[in-house]
Amino acid sequence: MKKLLLLALLTLPCFATSASAQTIAFVTEEYAPFNYREGKMIKGATVEQVEKVMADIGVGYTLDVMPWARAFSLARSTPMTCVFATAHNAARDGLFKWVEPLLVDRNILITRKGSGVSAANLEDAKKYVIGTQRDDYTEVTLKEKGFNKLDVASDFNATLRKLLGGRIDMMPISELYFDKLKADQPLEMVTILSSQPMGIACEKNFPDDLLARMQVSLDRLIASGEQKQIFLKYGLHLLK
Repeated sequence: MKKLLLLALLTLPCFATSASAQTIAFVTEEYAPFNYREGKMIKGATVEQVEKVMADIGVGYTLDVMPWARAFSLARSTPMTCVFATAHNAARDGLFKWVEPLLVDRNILITRKGSGVSAANLEDAKKYVIGTQRDDYTEVTLKEKGFNKLDVASDFNATLRKLLGGRIDMMPISELYFDKLKADQPLEMVTILSSQPMGIACEKNFPDDLLARMQVSLDRLIASGEQKQIFLKYGLHLLK
């Protein structure tokens, strides 16, 4: 009897470890209407997709909002951690394992109305001060395209405040989000910066079988038209 009890006690930590290993930590940034806090709730068009995928596959998860640089760093270094919505480009491809797309979007450069800022193309735009966020893919994209007058803030909202306050000339933004934001803010588009899929980026040792289940679930969400309905709920219209 004692031997059986001892054996049972010895096996308990193994079960606990196995259960906790299946819990995924999702991290994201404050970037409404895709992912944002509303009181104690975390909401948004990409948040809802993640929630539906995880409910579909029946795996436990946590969700937290933090500055992008911290979220990105955690997903690179911490097992069972994923960051979203992350632009999937060549520079990032090998850093993570991917579930995508949560959306496919163009990124544009915008300015405040009445600023006098004008650029017919990216070469013209390089003479201006461009604001972006630390470790955001737009910071990498701007540097790759030869922009060197960069003002780097901690998060999207800080960059937007600088633009509206006249402290920077332009900033990159999701075209989907801009379509909604311009109704409430004195902003206008200048030129197109880039186009890219946005997905869930998981730490590179993330289990392949779990990743595959998440991808199958997201594929179903897209094929059924439910992803489109989520975007419409948040006032977002998919671009052609």
